[in-house]
Amino acid sequence: MREIGLKIQPPAEKCDDPNCPWHGYLKLHGRYFEGVIVSDKGKKTVVVERQHYHYLKKYERYELRRSRIHAHNPECIDAKVGDRVLIAESRPISKTKSFVVVAVTKRAEEV
Repeated sequence: MREIGLKIQPPAEKCDDPNCPWHGYLKLHGRYFEGVIVSDKGKKTVVVERQHYHYLKKYERYELRRSRIHAHNPECIDAKVGDRVLIAESRPISKTKSFVVVAVTKRAEEV
């Protein structure tokens, strides 16, 4: 198990994914965000939605904006829709993926 530079617990499971920051060769750099997974239909890919406030100088108010980020989902983390996750920036993994899921901070409630 590698040290990835963030003070979070590594996953309990082990995987053989080369694009896993914990068990593979993927290095992390740059920004990291927390968001909620809104889709996991892609193979080893999740769509994470994060909300942030943007200040409008003209109206002297804030507005709530959202952005969707495609991220790689390693087998050892295996995040599902509704989970709150921490994603970190890495090298481009594919055309749209430059982030990877590092940890699940809160699991979705099972119904």
